[in-house]
Amino acid sequence: MAPPQGQMRPGRQLAVLGFIFVVLYLLVFFAGASGSWKDRLEPKLGLDLIGGTRVTLEATNSVDGKPPTAENLEEAREIIESRVNAFGVAEAEVVTEGNRNIVISLPGENRNLDDVGEAAELRFRKVLKAASGSGVAEAPPAATPTPSGSAAPTGSATPSGAATPTPTGSASPKVTSSPSGGQGGMAPASPSATPSASASATPSAAPTASSEPVPASIEEQRKLVEQKVGAAAWQAANGLQAPADLTADPSLAEKLKPFGTLSPQEVAVLPAQMQFNVPTIGCAQLDQRPPASISDPKQQVVSCEDGASKYLLDQAKVLGTDVSDADAVLDQTNAWVVSLDFTGDGQGKWTSLTREAFNNEGQACDATALGQDGKCRVAVVLDNEIVSSPEIQGVLTGNSQITGQFTQKDASTLAGQLRYGALPVTFEQQEAQNVTATLGASHLRAGLLAAGIGMLLVIIYAFFYYRLLGSVIFLSLILSALLVFGALVVLGRQIGFTLTLAGIAGMIVSLGVAADSFVIYFERLKDEIREGRSPRSAVPRAWIRARRTIISANAITLLSAVVLYVVSVGTVKGFAFALGLATVLDLVVVFLFRHPIMTMFARTRAFLSPRVSGLGRALPARNQPTQPRNPRAKEA
Repeated sequence: MAPPQGQMRPGRQLAVLGFIFVVLYLLVFFAGASGSWKDRLEPKLGLDLIGGTRVTLEATNSVDGKPPTAENLEEAREIIESRVNAFGVAEAEVVTEGNRNIVISLPGENRNLDDVGEAAELRFRKVLKAASGSGVAEAPPAATPTPSGSAAPTGSATPSGAATPTPTGSASPKVTSSPSGGQGGMAPASPSATPSASASATPSAAPTASSEPVPASIEEQRKLVEQKVGAAAWQAANGLQAPADLTADPSLAEKLKPFGTLSPQEVAVLPAQMQFNVPTIGCAQLDQRPPASISDPKQQVVSCEDGASKYLLDQAKVLGTDVSDADAVLDQTNAWVVSLDFTGDGQGKWTSLTREAFNNEGQACDATALGQDGKCRVAVVLDNEIVSSPEIQGVLTGNSQITGQFTQKDASTLAGQLRYGALPVTFEQQEAQNVTATLGASHLRAGLLAAGIGMLLVIIYAFFYYRLLGSVIFLSLILSALLVFGALVVLGRQIGFTLTLAGIAGMIVSLGVAADSFVIYFERLKDEIREGRSPRSAVPRAWIRARRTIISANAITLLSAVVLYVVSVGTVKGFAFALGLATVLDLVVVFLFRHPIMTMFARTRAFLSPRVSGLGRALPARNQPTQPRNPRAKEA
C-alpha cells in the first residue's frame, strides 16, 4: 500500500536544496574570490582550453654527463608528478621524452615549475672550516690589532679578508629541537672574533686534493682544467693546505688568478680541498655548479651560505632518506617551519651527529667554523645549497625543525620535496614555453555546440512525450547544471581542479545517466496508474520502486568513475572526476527536487489530465470500467 500522503513533506526537501544552493554560491562569490563578479564565476580551465606552460627538463646522473637508466628516469617522473599534483587536481601531464628528458605541462601561462625538478637531496654535514666566498683578494685593514679573545698568538699576522668567514646572523634559518621531544637545541651562528691567518693556515687532518678518489671521467675533466689554468697555477693550488693569504704573497695571487675564470661546470670537477683553499674560487662559481655536484655523502664538499661564506663540509652522516616525514607547520612564534620526523635508524644517526658536533670530537672543527659558544655547526644542505648552518648547543634526541625566514609557500615546497623523496636523477631546465589554446578553443566550441544540440533534443522529446512531466526534466537538468558549475568554480579554487575537454565529455555522458533515471521513474509511475491506483497515490509508490533502480544505476556509474580515476592518468583522470562529480550531484537533485516536485504536481488538476500531464494512455485505461472478477458469483 502507498504510504499516507501526510508522510511526504516536499517543502522540507526543497528547502534543503535551496540551502545547498545558497551555501554553494556564497562560496563561489566570496570564498577565495577576487576581481569582478564575472571573474568570480569563471572556473579554472585546463591546458587544452586556455593554454599553459610546458617545461622540458634534461636529466643527468651526475657531473660526468652520463644519461640515467630507464628505471631512474621513470622513478623521477613519478616523483615529479607527485610534486606537481601537490598543486591540486590540475590535469598536469608529466611524460618522459627520449632517454633524458621529462616534459611537464600545466594549465596557465608563466607557471613557476623550477622547484619540481630539484633533486631535493638533503644532507646534514658538519662545518669543518669557513672562509670568505668573495672570490677576490681583499686588502687587509691597516694597523688592525688582533681581536681580544681570539685564538691568534701574539704577533700573528693580521687576518686578511680572504681568510675571514662571514657567518650569518640570527636571521638565517636554523635547525631546532621540536617541542615534542629531544634535549638541547641548535642556535644560529653569530659573528665571532675574526680568526687569525696563522690559525686558519693550520694543517688539518682532512685529506688533501690528491688523495680524493674520483671516477675516471671526472679525472679526465680535471686534466682539461689543469691545462686551462696552467701547470704553475695547478701546482700552487694543489700544494695549499688552508685558504691562501693572497695579500701576504702577491705572486701567489697571480698564480691562482686563472681559477677565477673557470666556469661553474669546471669548478665542480675540482677536489673539495682545492675549491676551498683557492681564494679566487668564489661563491658566484660554487653556487652555479651543476646539480649533484656535492651529492656524494662519502666525500667532503664545499658549499656557500648566502653567497658570502664558503664552508668546507664533512661527510654527510645523516641523509634525506633518514627523514620519514616533513610538514610545513607554524611554530610557537607563529612562523613557518619545516618539521622533520626521523626514521628509527635516522634518529640514532642524528643523535650521534649532534653529539659529535657538540663535543667537537677529535677537534675536527676549525676555529673558523665554530659558533658563538665555541661549538661545531651542522650545515643543512639541500642539493648544492646550504639552507642553514646552526651551532649545536646540545645533543638532540628527538625530532627537529628547519626554521627561518620561510613563507608558507617556501615551507610547503621544501616539505613536499622532502616528503615525496629525492629524485634519483638530477635535472637542468632546457626549455620553458607558453602553449596557446587555439585548437582547444575550437574543440571547446564544437563540444559545447554538440552538447547544446543534444540537450535541446532531449528537452524537445521530453516535452513531446511527457508534456507536463517534461518541465520536471527541464528544471532538473537546469538545477544539475547550476550545481555542477558552482562545484567546478569552488573546487578550482580549493583543490586546483581544472576543467578540460575530457571533463566536459564526462559531464555530457552524465546527462545520459540523468535521462535514464527520468525514464525509470516516469514509466514506473505509468505502471502504477495502469494497475488502478490514483495519480496521487501512484507517485510515492512509483518512487519507492524506482528509487532502488535509480540508486543502483548511479552507483555503478560512480563506481566506474572511481576505478577509472584511480587507474588512469592525465586527461582521463579528469574525465573520471567530472563524471563522478556530475553523477553525485544528479542524485542530490533526484532526492531533493525531482521526487518532491512530483509530489506537489500530483496534487494539481493538470496532473489528472492525460493530455497535459503526459501520462498518456495510463489515465484513460484507469478510467475505463473494470469487468467484475467473478461473474458467476455476481449472477448467483
